[in-house]
Amino acid sequence: MRRGLSQNALIPALALIAVLAADIPPARAGNYVLDRIHSDATFKVRHLVARFTGKFNDFNCSITGDPAKPADSSVQFTIKTASIDTGQPIRDDHLRSADFFDVEKFPEITFKSTSIKTSSRKNVYEVTGDLTMHGVTKRITLPVEYLGTIKSPRGYDAAGLTLTATINRKDFGIVWNETLDGGGLVLGDEVEVTINLEMAKKAPAASEGTKEKTK
Repeated sequence: MRRGLSQNALIPALALIAVLAADIPPARAGNYVLDRIHSDATFKVRHLVARFTGKFNDFNCSITGDPAKPADSSVQFTIKTASIDTGQPIRDDHLRSADFFDVEKFPEITFKSTSIKTSSRKNVYEVTGDLTMHGVTKRITLPVEYLGTIKSPRGYDAAGLTLTATINRKDFGIVWNETLDGGGLVLGDEVEVTINLEMAKKAPAASEGTKEKTK
């Protein structure tokens, strides 16, 4: 995982959803919550000379935005580290241990935005915020692509966001590795993270009407 904006692509990536507020038609402004069934947070890292992939099964995100004032929009994202899943139980237990995420001590990865700006690329926004992982907090800027909004078959407004970035796990104190007999290391430092989000506009309070379903 690289430094800077690519550095924390992983969790922050979700933060990107803040971008959403920037292009939503005025009638669609408001609070958006994660549709987890149609969202995912995955990663890819080198092992020896190949790569293996994994994901986090338990994460959440919320966005508050005013399309007329993108700079006033905000996003928060949380990942439960114990939910890491690479499809191999023994490997997952190692990743949960003190060698890596140390889930007992650091149960969450969080991102809170501090600013949102347009970029030179169409529908891509620069979302800056504080990413906290493994007890280390760093301010990063992530590129978030806004895919648009649409009325879902269930009647609520749905918005799409996506992000791909690279982060360096050592920047967050996750440094475990082993040296091979012939030279080189077992595990790469850079982790490529991809986050795909489908957000649903939150229903009004009970006093304002019946809550909408977001599944």
